[in-house]
Amino acid sequence: MSVVKKILDGYDSDNAGTLSNIYKLLMHGKLAGTGKLVILPVDQGFEHGPTRSFAPNEKGYDPDYHFEFAIEAGLNAYAAPLGFLEAGSRKFAGQIPLILKLNNSDLLMESSNPCPAVTGSVKDALRLGCCAIGFTIYPGSTARNTMYEELRELAFEAKSYGLAVVVWSYPRGSELSKEGETAIDIAAYAAQIAAQLGAHIIKVKLPTDFIEKDDNAKMIKKYNIPIKTQADRVRYVVKSAFNGKRIVIFSGGASKDLESLYKEIEAIHEGGGFGSIIGRNTFQRPKEDALEMLNKIISIYKS
Repeated sequence: MSVVKKILDGYDSDNAGTLSNIYKLLMHGKLAGTGKLVILPVDQGFEHGPTRSFAPNEKGYDPDYHFEFAIEAGLNAYAAPLGFLEAGSRKFAGQIPLILKLNNSDLLMESSNPCPAVTGSVKDALRLGCCAIGFTIYPGSTARNTMYEELRELAFEAKSYGLAVVVWSYPRGSELSKEGETAIDIAAYAAQIAAQLGAHIIKVKLPTDFIEKDDNAKMIKKYNIPIKTQADRVRYVVKSAFNGKRIVIFSGGASKDLESLYKEIEAIHEGGGFGSIIGRNTFQRPKEDALEMLNKIISIYKS
């Protein structure tokens, strides 16, 4: 049985259209057929502002640049909000699988309990030729139930049209510590919540060995759950998403040095993660440097 067929077998309830779109994501680019994904997300202009996002590499102000970059790099897909995809989806039609991010926040009014606005629709995704929708949830926010309910409705609609569902699951809220946002017990819980809400692909941050909840610390100790290494923690997050029957990919986070980034990729690969979704660490670098970096990342996932 091929690795892609094995992955698809985990989605028993999905229709042929949705399975075809998951297959399209897994069979595009340099990692086609490996069961691994590297996706370019460019929602940072909305989420963090254009200056913080694109000043390090001014080519990033142009929506075309990100389409061209994802295509040239041989990535599995490109994800962005409505405006960026509308700006280039016709020009680059069929050249890279697209994921429309359906909700977004800005930093003009920060809150410890975020609740993104719905900024796109399933019909927008269909109109733009996307194979999936993307949606962010913030487990831990006082507004989490609103996000869960919005996602449930959008996921149902998307699946009815044969689209896949990608969920950014980022714990954040007034009852979580800053360390807790990436704690191993909370990251695993975030992956489980996204899976329970119907996600096909789940994006989480790489977890640390910090444990936020005392009850979870006792259980991890009692049942000897390995969390010492980054690969151990990746393995546990993937296990928490239906025992590996849901695709879990990990964010690249803020820009960092290459040695640190490659170590993270190696840990994701060793721990059975399905890949990476890397934004700032790519488009904030000069193009040739970023392409070289992605070739290295892809080679790690192929090894």
